[in-house]
Amino acid sequence: MLDALAHTLRRRPERPAILGAGRLGAARTRASCGELADLADAYAAALHGRGLRCGETVGVAVRPGPRAVAVLLAVHRLGLCAAVLDPGAGPDVLRARLALARPALVLADAAAQAVAGWARPLARRARLALPALDELGPVVTVGPWLPGCAPSLERSSAVSLPAPVDDDGDAVIVFTSGTTSSPRAVVHTRSSLAAGMTQVSELVRPAPGRPVLGGTFFVLVPSLANGAPVAMPARSPAALARQLRRMTPQATYLTPPQLRSVLARGGRLTGRVWTGSAPASAELLNRVRKAGAEEAWGVYALTELFPAAAVEAADKADFTAGGDLVGEPLPGVDVKISSDGELLLSGPAARHRYLGQAPDPWIATGDRGRLHGGRIVLEGRCKDMVLRAAENIYPGLYEPSLHVPGVELALLVGVPAEDGDERLVAVVQPGHGADPSRVRAALAGPLERMGSARPDAVLLADIPLSGRSRKPDRAATARLAAARLSAGPSRSPGPGERHGSGNDGLQ
Repeated sequence: MLDALAHTLRRRPERPAILGAGRLGAARTRASCGELADLADAYAAALHGRGLRCGETVGVAVRPGPRAVAVLLAVHRLGLCAAVLDPGAGPDVLRARLALARPALVLADAAAQAVAGWARPLARRARLALPALDELGPVVTVGPWLPGCAPSLERSSAVSLPAPVDDDGDAVIVFTSGTTSSPRAVVHTRSSLAAGMTQVSELVRPAPGRPVLGGTFFVLVPSLANGAPVAMPARSPAALARQLRRMTPQATYLTPPQLRSVLARGGRLTGRVWTGSAPASAELLNRVRKAGAEEAWGVYALTELFPAAAVEAADKADFTAGGDLVGEPLPGVDVKISSDGELLLSGPAARHRYLGQAPDPWIATGDRGRLHGGRIVLEGRCKDMVLRAAENIYPGLYEPSLHVPGVELALLVGVPAEDGDERLVAVVQPGHGADPSRVRAALAGPLERMGSARPDAVLLADIPLSGRSRKPDRAATARLAAARLSAGPSRSPGPGERHGSGNDGLQ
């Protein structure tokens, strides 16, 4: 896919590649195909000129955009491995990740260096001096240089480009979780990365010449390789709504929180809309369709395998067999269920290994799941199980039924009880402008059908989100529920809570 992208950029150099949002959301060209190809060649020459060779690792802290795509193409051409670094992770986490990946060079744009306080002293020294560790290599600035940044990556026309590397090998390292003492990192090879991008291309089918809106590499690369210009989503909801209206993209990829914020502002959608990175309910997908989208798709994907399955709004709305339908496994994705009910996945797009560990073809997703008519149905996270009165309750089995009209999010969480047991609490976030009394009335039927898993209390409140993809934070939601229940239903709503919330008295 990256090879195809390189050829596509050179074939039509005058075409726009990366679009930006201009005045009032109108599209403007940030980089043409030819400019992107030239930048990739310049970066490849600069990295080769510094002595970097096939198989070495470089750290990358560059914001999504033309420079990030050019860096990816340069790294791919030379057969290097890119360790994706988040400058906002904090110095301790970042140093532990760098110690594990041990990059020969760190590429960081000025914004990334400015965001993280750790970068300023590193930039002054131009080297990573980590406690109790040897220096891991120099830092260089990609893009415009600002005072206090590391030296710029020098681009010289005197360095001749080597032939593109055609062998398999490590392509990217993505840190997902773990602690400062034991980071966890996913390693994709060139072949698994290519398989994932091909999977996206076949799923989305971007048409040449028409814009695509999305900011991830799995959106950028397949779209550009097929001749479709890509626009980065605007950050503010109001600007994003204007951007969608003026650009009318053929395909849009936004996270569920981004979609909810756009819909709350009356935003209109066009073409096919894709969402993932966090749970997407049938209610949300139906709202996307009503806002103008031709199709609305929920994508089930992991850092270890992107994408794994997809489901369209109509199929998800028609599913009544319990659990969260995420769709039929995509071609090449193998599925099995472990003895304890965990969903295991494998396939050509699956990660090769976790950094520092032996390869394993099967990915333990951490999700409980089952196959229903050949389609994957999730039943909640394995670790999210609530134990009440010696009964195991899996929230994912019941949460989809709570997404009735007027509900944006719904979680079932366990709250410690005085007798050492757990109370099961449904925390429900009404949609913008929804009437709380009508929401409670609409919930009555689904709650009754939960049988022995019926919650002890129902609270209406904003559900806390966390992480870059803004996923519902179960731990924070459980703490919120515990505080609300201990305060009693008559308490006034606290900051971030909605009036009309409270314990509904279900015992």
